[in-house]
Amino acid sequence: MALTRETVLEALKAVNDPVSGSDIVSAGVMRGLNVEGDTVRFVLEIDPAKADIYEPVRAEAEAAVNALAGAASVSAVLTGHSSKAPPDLKPQRKAEPQGPQHVPGVNHIIAIASGKGGVGKSTVSANLACALAAEGRRVGLLDADVYGPSQPRMLGVSGRPASPDGKTILPMRNHGVTMMSIGLMTNEDQAVVWRGPMLMGALQQMLMQVQWGALDVLLVDLPPGTGDVQMTLAQKAVVDGAIVVSTPQDVALLDARKGIDMFNQLHVPVLGMIENMSTHICSQCGHEEHVFGHGGVKAECEKIGVPLLAEVPLHIDIRTASDGGAPIVVSKPDAPQAQAFREIARYLVDQGVA
Repeated sequence: MALTRETVLEALKAVNDPVSGSDIVSAGVMRGLNVEGDTVRFVLEIDPAKADIYEPVRAEAEAAVNALAGAASVSAVLTGHSSKAPPDLKPQRKAEPQGPQHVPGVNHIIAIASGKGGVGKSTVSANLACALAAEGRRVGLLDADVYGPSQPRMLGVSGRPASPDGKTILPMRNHGVTMMSIGLMTNEDQAVVWRGPMLMGALQQMLMQVQWGALDVLLVDLPPGTGDVQMTLAQKAVVDGAIVVSTPQDVALLDARKGIDMFNQLHVPVLGMIENMSTHICSQCGHEEHVFGHGGVKAECEKIGVPLLAEVPLHIDIRTASDGGAPIVVSKPDAPQAQAFREIARYLVDQGVA
């Protein structure tokens, strides 16, 4: 029986937190859960002064996961980072505005954008990040889709990022990808009700105050449209290029054109377009059907002179893999759907932008 995040979380919910009286998952003590095959790793973030109290809890949590079928290696570690909470993501006052800056330790930044929502931009971002990691690149993924952050779910990351000094933020990591998301700072069902200045301040902090480490490339999963977050990214950080995701249908392409025009105005080169949900092949009879039309993105690429990076099919495995916290590039690396993302990754590496 394969080990899953859900079974591990259920086992950990049976372990009591001696301070709050609830279980260690609900209390937010258990963080950084990483399930890869038969290996499980997580941390218990506590007040260092209470280490003696929590050592039996750590041992109990480790034993609870070890007892699960399919668990071969379990590691639980106590850490005191949570004694200082991550800084609030609020706008920071600066004496003077600054031009685009290089993010320390990051060689390249690529924005993943879409003109409208619902075209699969976040799914593409998660799979492309994992594909680049599979190509041996040191990859970061910043989930800047502040109103609909989905990368924690797609990359199978839970818990609240820690801050060792109350100023810098330690990102999370899974599937070889270093990740930061506003979704890790809020409850999963909590709406982010912010005006433009708060959005811009939060993005600047997630860019500059996160300890990204040494990265070959940082992908930024942008919200749909042409708004404050997109402009702030281009004005505050040196962006090597943008990839625009669209479905083939005319309505999506109308908005994609606006996104491309925005990047042109912001002097960010468009590296190419991805046609997502390009075609559907019936798993029962093999019939191919172009649910959203066909060829629209390719024609648009030819019109504006940018590469068509891939035509990604509409396939249930892509959806279920993302919902399960392991993108298809990770869960089914040999599947044709996964190979589409690997080809994009190789192209970006060959072009020297990743």
